[in-house]
Amino acid sequence: YKAVALAALGSYGAILFCFTLLYPLRFLLGPPIAFYDTIKEVMLWVLFSIVLLMILTEKTRITEFGGSGKLPSLLGILFAAFVFTISGVFGLIIFEAHLASPIGLPAPVLFPALAGLFGIPPLLTSVFTKPTIPHQKVEPLTQNSIEKKSTMVSILTGSTAGIFVSLIPGLTTATGTVLAMNLRQKSSHEQTIVTLSAVNTAATFSVTLMLFLIERARSGVTIAIKDLMPIEPWDSSAMPLELLYLLMFLLLSGALSFFFTLFIGRIFAGKFHIVPYQKLVMFTLLFVCALVLLFTGVFGLMVLLVATSIGFLPLCWGVRRSHCMGVLLLPIILYFLS
Repeated sequence: YKAVALAALGSYGAILFCFTLLYPLRFLLGPPIAFYDTIKEVMLWVLFSIVLLMILTEKTRITEFGGSGKLPSLLGILFAAFVFTISGVFGLIIFEAHLASPIGLPAPVLFPALAGLFGIPPLLTSVFTKPTIPHQKVEPLTQNSIEKKSTMVSILTGSTAGIFVSLIPGLTTATGTVLAMNLRQKSSHEQTIVTLSAVNTAATFSVTLMLFLIERARSGVTIAIKDLMPIEPWDSSAMPLELLYLLMFLLLSGALSFFFTLFIGRIFAGKFHIVPYQKLVMFTLLFVCALVLLFTGVFGLMVLLVATSIGFLPLCWGVRRSHCMGVLLLPIILYFLS
């Protein structure tokens, strides 16, 4: 339950922090400063820098070829680069593919690719290792002054990384988490939960804002919003009415979700250990495979299989799974190069 409470705290804190930055971001990214135009001119180098940061900050030590000196750390970095590269090549291949749904549904190639890279491998690992769910401790979240200060830092760094993710094409919250954790340096497991939650919530909040500030849809939700309503650019001090309504809804839903999560989390924590975990995992696997087949056909299942094979690499060797985001980043980098 403490983990649930920390996650809820990180999310709600990120919403409040993002609200305080509404007008600073408006004047920083839009006129008169128009900093986003500057970023676009050096976008290639920004992406290069992010990729290098992701790879060079890999902390996994691969000791199978020797456990002394700098060799294990170097091997960890090299394997991270390998995972990024093979994921990127995979992305270049699948983006040239044309999938078709057997029942006429939209057939996005990223669905089986991302499901295989990030979703299926941990589920299969759970099937093979058969973990058990221990009894959960239901205790109130209490923090001393040092922990409160650390939580505030986690929210600030996570939110900043989430906002940055919403600006740069090809970045996801997984990449934002890497950036935030590098900003935090050392942190406890509790603060890692707060940071992760803040990154995800800030990114979700910010992509909505960026739709009106830089007129770029960085997520599926914002693409849907763009299709459903006219988007008036926020280029003056007055906020567009559509954005105002969306932000009011985000703030209200965030506040309600915070208390609702704490309430439901307390109840669920007491019952969580009775969940038939193995059956749930098997059902999820079958459900994902069925969706892939319905949306992308047999060829989509082949994409899922190859992606799953790549997704197992970081799990087996212990490097960060975020390196698999090469599936998006490498094609985008090559696009800017061309």
